[in-house]
Amino acid sequence: MSNPMIPRERSDYSAIVDRPPLKLPGNARIVFWTIVNYEVWDIGKPMARQLLPAPTGVLLMPDVVHWAFHEYGMRVGCWRFHELFRKVGIKPTLAANARICEDYPRVAEEAKKDGWEFMGHAYEQGPIHKEADQAGMIKRTMDIMTKFTGKKPVGWLGPGLTQTLDTPDLLAAAGVEYIGDWVYDDEPTVIRTTKGPLVTLPYTVELNDIPMMLIQHHESDYLLKRTIDQFDRLYAESAKRAKICTLAIHPYISGQPHRIKYLEQIYDYVNKHEGVLHWNGEQILDWYRSIAKIEAAA
Repeated sequence: MSNPMIPRERSDYSAIVDRPPLKLPGNARIVFWTIVNYEVWDIGKPMARQLLPAPTGVLLMPDVVHWAFHEYGMRVGCWRFHELFRKVGIKPTLAANARICEDYPRVAEEAKKDGWEFMGHAYEQGPIHKEADQAGMIKRTMDIMTKFTGKKPVGWLGPGLTQTLDTPDLLAAAGVEYIGDWVYDDEPTVIRTTKGPLVTLPYTVELNDIPMMLIQHHESDYLLKRTIDQFDRLYAESAKRAKICTLAIHPYISGQPHRIKYLEQIYDYVNKHEGVLHWNGEQILDWYRSIAKIEAAA
């Protein structure tokens, strides 16, 4: 694709204080958006994350220990997630590599049975920049997930939030309606593509257990502390305009025995507040579209 748009060409600068406040239905004030990430790490490729530094600083292949570290999440950690979300009555968004439908059908079936929203997350875990045929990979991902769930995903999250300058055009061409890769706002926005408008939803790199636990090496309870701090400020601001508080978690990290109780405490804390909605990405998208239409007609 020639001369792809840079981000500023896709989205005009907009100060949140200059926009009319968004309103949620009824007396709701804030959406708590939970995104669970299920991935496939191919043992034949470098692992997506390393917990242990490579010996002498040289990455050695195969990286069995980190493959196994991730595999724990799919064998054990994810079941703690399912137990938690059934208990609190939440159906989160699942950012899933399409390959989970092939390699982990037991896990994928459980998410489908529990009514989770499937969100495209590439075919397998790895940077999009290394995809020889990005459009083909996106189509493969969408086709596999559509066949497995019986419903075409409307959302997309790049693996590691990676994208190239033409990724939004390719996603829009494949029928994707919202993305989580643009973490530049508290509110949904609309960006331009060569195939029409694409909605961005406020995903998060900071309320995310990968940077918090695997990169910054915080203690197990830090996810709870930071989520409370984030939620408290957004909830206070939600008295004047609707807010979205996003939490991103992975079963091999937050599904560990020493962390799961803090994840459970997050939902205990959030649910003590009035006016909290636990929506998935598609529900946020539908609400935003309805609001945008009202504002456009006003």
